[in-house]
Amino acid sequence: MADDIALLIVDWTIDGQGPDGQHVHLEGTATDVARRGPDGRWRYVIDNPFGTERSNDPQ
Repeated sequence: MADDIALLIVDWTIDGQGPDGQHVHLEGTATDVARRGPDGRWRYVIDNPFGTERSNDPQ
């Protein structure tokens, strides 16, 4: 944290069942940036759930 800006790095995991009934497992490391507002509350400026992981999407 520096003044009113914070970098958050969080490992996350989701396990569940997809619409087709098959098991779904997702995991990653999120990289987020938050800023403290004048009211003292923290708000996300950047919410990047997959951190620096590269997408397989060709776009």
